Amino acid sequence: MSVREVYTSTASNPLGRPRGFWSALHLDPVLLILLTALIIGGLFVLYSGADRNFDVVKAQAIRFGIAFVVMLVFAQLDPSVFRRWAPWLYAAGLAGLVAVLLVGVGAKGAQRWLALPGLPRFQPSELMKLVVPMMAAWYLSRHFLPPRLPRIGMSLIVVLLPMALIAVQPDLGTALLVGMAGLFVVFFAGMSWRLISAFAVMISVAAPVLWFFGMRDYQKQRVLTLLDPQSDPLGAGWNIIQSKTAIGSGGFEGKGWLQGTQSHLEFLPESHTDFIVAVLAEEFGFIGMLVLLSIYLLIILRCLFIAVVAQDSFSRLIAGALTMTFFIYVFVNIGMVSGLLPVVGVPLPLISYGGTSTVTLMAAFGILMSVHTHRRMISA
Repeated sequence: MSVREVYTSTASNPLGRPRGFWSALHLDPVLLILLTALIIGGLFVLYSGADRNFDVVKAQAIRFGIAFVVMLVFAQLDPSVFRRWAPWLYAAGLAGLVAVLLVGVGAKGAQRWLALPGLPRFQPSELMKLVVPMMAAWYLSRHFLPPRLPRIGMSLIVVLLPMALIAVQPDLGTALLVGMAGLFVVFFAGMSWRLISAFAVMISVAAPVLWFFGMRDYQKQRVLTLLDPQSDPLGAGWNIIQSKTAIGSGGFEGKGWLQGTQSHLEFLPESHTDFIVAVLAEEFGFIGMLVLLSIYLLIILRCLFIAVVAQDSFSRLIAGALTMTFFIYVFVNIGMVSGLLPVVGVPLPLISYGGTSTVTLMAAFGILMSVHTHRRMISA
């Protein structure tokens, strides 16, 4: 066998084994099994949360089918493709966010959607959950790591610009998710703890200014409601009070599937979207929540493993950032529903009813699988 043939063989199959089914599809079977278990379980909870409306479950299953196709397509692409296209996607995303402010479609007091002729209505901000960490990883991976202060400053501009455009829509929840996704890239690139402490102090000093000049009245009300839900039990505090009641009433084993009273008697608002975890806790109790959190933990650990074994800086940064963004989804939603965080409208990943966020998350997992299955052996 020639040197060229040996190199080609090891490049396409670094472990020297016959190419298997999962390798041919560029899918990670461990991650795929965990995601499938989460989605199937989520559909059962959704059926109860939607008050036994099978049409809602059917629509969500169709969305999951589309999301799986998107994940499969993203998994086929080499990470170098994402690196090469990152600046162009970032520019397109910024143009979309500006277009939303100028000609966007409004609903419920927010202007977040674009309706282009011949295309379904979509949110450019969802695209930025993937593009912002991709762009930050592209920029930082082109230079020596850990980055120096000027590089960190430029990276923060890359992150904060789309974050600000999303916040003025207004969509504070999505803006925070986009910002965290980008900041995780900067953190994983090797940002020193001294700088992290300095930024934390700056944020603390700027918090009063943000409260008086940067936050809208309904956003302030969410924070005040978090601190004292009983101040307005029939108004702003209703959601948190009913959610905590549902979670507490589930006990250790829960009331049983389809037996929850808070959701089926319509005490619990948004029971099939943002507050669906309260439905799960009421019907399956502590055991059900433990199973859910265990699956989430295994998914996060598997994704972190993929990030650790990635063989170039761009892949490590984007994989780590997307993994921690998924963690933030879980942490914020469960914290919000249990009354530990303000209500910001973040769905429970792959459980809550919704299409755009589901496709975005599965696209992120497609990128992670791409990073893991396109590794090459580094010769000595």
